Amino acid sequence: MTATDVTATDPTATGVADVASAGAVPVNASGPAADRARLVEEATLDAAHGFRTLRETGTLPDGATIGLLERVPGEPVALAFRAGGPGLVAGGALTPTERPLGGSPVADDAGGPADDDTRGLEAVLARHPDLTTVVYVRSPHLVAWAQTKRPLPIRYVPVQRWTLARELPIRTDPARSLADAIDDALAAEPHTPAILDAGGGAVVWGRNGLLRTLEYLQLVEEGAQFQILAQQLGGSKPVGPGVLVQQWRMSGLIDRARAEGRLDD
Repeated sequence: MTATDVTATDPTATGVADVASAGAVPVNASGPAADRARLVEEATLDAAHGFRTLRETGTLPDGATIGLLERVPGEPVALAFRAGGPGLVAGGALTPTERPLGGSPVADDAGGPADDDTRGLEAVLARHPDLTTVVYVRSPHLVAWAQTKRPLPIRYVPVQRWTLARELPIRTDPARSLADAIDDALAAEPHTPAILDAGGGAVVWGRNGLLRTLEYLQLVEEGAQFQILAQQLGGSKPVGPGVLVQQWRMSGLIDRARAEGRLDD
């Protein structure tokens, strides 16, 4: 998933909270303000491209929604993007808002849509400085599995390749915030890449930026789809140790897996 020519809107915007349109930052502009504007512009183009790709591949069909928080490097701030329904990234336009990472979480009445699922997830980036991106998604197969109120075992090899975790946990208690549920999941298994929400969605996070996180989200949704289909044939089965060795060698995780005693060889 690489950025293509997607047009962002609002060419008069200024500051981190706003969006510079594609090409709005002069090529010869320099200094902190210009660097910040370029960063926001790039993130906006990447988000629009990523959301559009998920829509075109069927990962986000009509009615699905997605919200994303992307850390602004060197600042206690995240850019928030949201899209959903038939108008998902209509015309390739997205407008981010700025979310502070310190202090109290953003309240539902703090402006913007009250049903924005990323509200409160600023705490995840604040508590875990190694994370760059947090995404809340209501994609069909992750929502379907979440409604079973069961963890999702990782049986789809492309998902397993990039994590040492063996399942995606689920939050079943709506009284516990998603941010706290994510803390619980990472405390129990530091390699956990996502969590299901029994309320009807999932949160996926990443350490390598927006596009890489959305790519992994696509794999996680595919994995849920195939495992649901496998239920009709008796259910998917765990991969064997040989497959784990092969996949973790491909992703570069093999040494860590051995150091943590996750393999018998």
